[in-house]
Amino acid sequence: MPKAGDMTPPEHLTVQGPEDILGFIPHSLGYWPADSLVAMTLQGKRLGATLRLDLPGPEVLADPKRFACTVRDYLRADQHADASLLVFFTNAGWMDASMGAVQTYTGLLESLQAVLGTGCMPVRDAWYVGDSYWRDAYCTDLSCCPLPGRPTSDIRDSRLNAEMVFRGSSVGPAPEDQAPAPAAMSAESKARLRAGEAAWMVPLDPRRGSRAQFDALLDFWELLLLSGECPADAIGHGFIRATLRVPAWRDAVLVMAAAGRAAATAGAEHFGIFDAGCRLAPVRPPSAGLQDAASSTGPVRSGAVPGKESKMPGYGEVLLGLEPPLPDWACLDNLDRVLEQLAVAGGPAGAAALAGRGWISWCRGRGSYAAAHLGQALEEEPGYRLAELLLELVRRGTLCGWAARKEAAWQKFGTDAA
Repeated sequence: MPKAGDMTPPEHLTVQGPEDILGFIPHSLGYWPADSLVAMTLQGKRLGATLRLDLPGPEVLADPKRFACTVRDYLRADQHADASLLVFFTNAGWMDASMGAVQTYTGLLESLQAVLGTGCMPVRDAWYVGDSYWRDAYCTDLSCCPLPGRPTSDIRDSRLNAEMVFRGSSVGPAPEDQAPAPAAMSAESKARLRAGEAAWMVPLDPRRGSRAQFDALLDFWELLLLSGECPADAIGHGFIRATLRVPAWRDAVLVMAAAGRAAATAGAEHFGIFDAGCRLAPVRPPSAGLQDAASSTGPVRSGAVPGKESKMPGYGEVLLGLEPPLPDWACLDNLDRVLEQLAVAGGPAGAAALAGRGWISWCRGRGSYAAAHLGQALEEEPGYRLAELLLELVRRGTLCGWAARKEAAWQKFGTDAA
């Protein structure tokens, strides 16, 4: 089976030629793919979802039908798709007289054409793209498609690429090439933050079953979800790192960000984490600065579709993206920023932060980023259970429920793209 890919929601952008389509892909994924098949759905004349998969090896290429069926099954998540586009990102064989890249993947292209055609998503166009050249997969006229191909500067200088840059979009390194977050802090700074975290674990540990402590930490995290920033002081930073080390509290934070505080509390009650005999007064650091930063943003939203009745979702439903119908993407984006800041000191709390970032990436439909974050979590804390479970979902190619539905999917460029 291929490695899980990246599924992104539809974007409403004006496309005038293949250079624009090819220029959109790195912005949609966040990086320039390599050794990848990128498949895009079409909804009439509009681009739909973008899927990236590792290009298969010789064994799969010898009989590519199963791989093609996997691509079709992924693309069916876009229920409005009526056609598809294919792009083979590869550097193999560009300078060969026989165009080795074309020869290598001709059978795969033909299989994809057949399978997607019978799946009501006929392939409308296909291209090969390397670091230096690109060409139409179907064009054999050397007068318009000379060997080895057109320069990729056509793509990088396309009108749509310029528009994306103008809107603030950037194309970074591939997820596996990004430096792990924990490497970005000096050993002395890491030690100081971990010491603060350890100090907070002393009073927090006997309060794991306290409902009052649970409410106090959600109060504090709610401000973080509104601001998207960690506390500037080491005391507050250590406190939130310590809360992530308690799995039930960590999960409550994830659920609150996506589905609202009521869902987080109801789920905690359902799992029986509260001990009525724990009467210790709650502890937490001052939050005046966070209160000021969040004062203009209002309360954390419920995560439900406005105007619709919705039952209280369980933790499992939220973590799989099955409920609520529409997650609170603004809170999830802010949580991702907070977790990014928390991950830099490493350790068990850093692993929890990286696992949370992996879950958010998976919810966004960005499988490669999810795999990178989860892999970093396991390097930081081998055997970290949440990271292992999520990474298994990613490797199986399981799509988050929200990423599979157009109306709920995360939109990198917002909803006002013309």
